[in-house]
Amino acid sequence: MLSLLKSFYTNFGLPRLIILGFFLLLCFMAVVLDINFPDLMSSSLVRIAMNGVLVLAILPSIACGTGPNFGVSLGILCGLVGGLISMENQFDGYTNFMMAIIFSLPFAVIVGFGYGWLMNKVKGSEMMFAMFIGWSAVSLMKIFWLLAPFNNPEMAWPIGRGVRVTISLVNRGLAQLLNSTWSFTVGGVVIPTGLILFFLFCCLLVWLFMRTKTGVAMQAAGDNPRFATAAGINVDGQRIIGSIVSTILGAVGILVYAQSFGFYQLYEGPHFMPMIAVAAILIGGASIKKASIANVIIGVVLFQGILVVAMPVFNIFTQDMASMAEISRVVIQNGIILYALTQIVSGGD
Repeated sequence: MLSLLKSFYTNFGLPRLIILGFFLLLCFMAVVLDINFPDLMSSSLVRIAMNGVLVLAILPSIACGTGPNFGVSLGILCGLVGGLISMENQFDGYTNFMMAIIFSLPFAVIVGFGYGWLMNKVKGSEMMFAMFIGWSAVSLMKIFWLLAPFNNPEMAWPIGRGVRVTISLVNRGLAQLLNSTWSFTVGGVVIPTGLILFFLFCCLLVWLFMRTKTGVAMQAAGDNPRFATAAGINVDGQRIIGSIVSTILGAVGILVYAQSFGFYQLYEGPHFMPMIAVAAILIGGASIKKASIANVIIGVVLFQGILVVAMPVFNIFTQDMASMAEISRVVIQNGIILYALTQIVSGGD
């Protein structure tokens, strides 16, 4: 028993244990303060699964050696374009969701290839360049959204050209599509079965990919480029493959996120999503050179769990102060991100 606990402590790590303890403390305080705990757990499960694929998108980029993909917003933008094309063609429900993924794939492959090629040109400074590439792409796409040739009145501006800032997915039968699939309630906690299964299915696909010949070569290129080159592996090529996979997952991730949220958020929406995804996988125990599916799951559970539970607990103590709900959300979210990013410096390898 003692050896089992020691093994768990060694594998899980002290920082994760402290964060887990903080999360459990928040849950205890929520119960003591008589906050609706089943509602908190329901919201936590939804947020964990709806953000899970976006966090998973960071894994291939770390594995291939380009570091945490702060440019995953490129994939997010590809997913949004695919979603709008699907809406323009009047698809509904599951057909809309699947066609949105299919439409986004060609964009994600091309953009991912270009992004990987660029990362090969800036070796050693990938994270800094990735961040500015992502922000620049989001800004450039604002011009595209203003000129986009979509005519569906559900998303086009009533006057002039371009698409709206926020587009509702309710009329297309896409809002909460996965959440409501096979959902059920246990003890007041709503289990979004379809959403969770889709996230786990994506994890399984990535896990299987990592065990293919290409996946193993990609990890070898990321772990030790010199050894990989000596073994005949095209390191630059594997970095491009990792970037493409990461971009594709980013495109799928935003479609999963949007159907759960009920809206497509264009313009400023994708701006800070990469920071949240990177922070989550780092909290889960990943470093800038190593990451696993377990890091993805642990990270998104801790990050989103703390975010959901901490806000109502914090608001109990500041209920007399107006507008503290939004302020506390920003403080808590950015505090977690800041802690996670410090792990890049302190645990760089």
